[in-house]
Amino acid sequence: MQDSELSSDAYAPAQMAARVEAASITKINRDHASTFMLALLAGAFIALGAVFYSFVIHDSSLSFGLTRLLGGLVFCLGLILVVVAGAELFTGNNLIVMAFVSHKITLRQLILNWGVVFIGNLFGALGVVLLIFLSGHWFERGGAVGQAALAIADHKVNLGFMQAIVLGILCNILVCLAVWLCYSARSVTDKILAVLFPITAFVALGFEHSVANMYLIPAGLVLKHSSDMANHVETLAVAGQDLSALTLPGFLLNNLLPVTIGNIIGGGLFVAAVYWFVYLRRSGIQQG
Repeated sequence: MQDSELSSDAYAPAQMAARVEAASITKINRDHASTFMLALLAGAFIALGAVFYSFVIHDSSLSFGLTRLLGGLVFCLGLILVVVAGAELFTGNNLIVMAFVSHKITLRQLILNWGVVFIGNLFGALGVVLLIFLSGHWFERGGAVGQAALAIADHKVNLGFMQAIVLGILCNILVCLAVWLCYSARSVTDKILAVLFPITAFVALGFEHSVANMYLIPAGLVLKHSSDMANHVETLAVAGQDLSALTLPGFLLNNLLPVTIGNIIGGGLFVAAVYWFVYLRRSGIQQG
């Protein structure tokens, strides 16, 4: 099929690459205060998707695979809010590498954007942790919702360092492909459908997303030290989850650091750099 035939329905891949590059330059030139506020929103949006996910899977009577599939579907809420409502998500912004390798932005600008967005995402996610705690949501159904959240957090901090990196790579390949597909879209419906399958896949397959973990693991840390969850902590200990690794250093060093490294490699190298090489490399050579 020719690009001209496709353009009436969706942007062709070469057009998508140009749109990503242009959007990346716009992101870099936005003032830091606005970027930070949009990053707060993205962190909160992804956290809300994670809240939805952990609630839906906490007592599913479906098989393991179908439970994970359902969890992935509802988690899509987070990225749908990001791409439709508008927000700055660290993992999606790994696509800015496209503008960097085209020499449209500097390394300093790239790192500064990532830093502002990463911190904003963290504060947005932590804000949702606080709100969910104050709402009493985790203590519904006798604390079963909170127990499931604890188990999720404990699993994440017990990953091996290299395992967490690889799971982060795989995750952000899919996340950045979802965002990439959104640049083909001409309507809100197109964007929602573009998000649906890649995001469902990464969640169902158990890949690691740094921003989602900014909610999921701090939620576990709060619950671990909540007196209302004492019985559930004991229940998990009997089941072999003693939560000893669920600490602040465990969160930062065992999960957030390696997963972030993996996310950058997955999105920046395996998606952004590859599509730049295919669609934008020659235009960069000609301009040079």
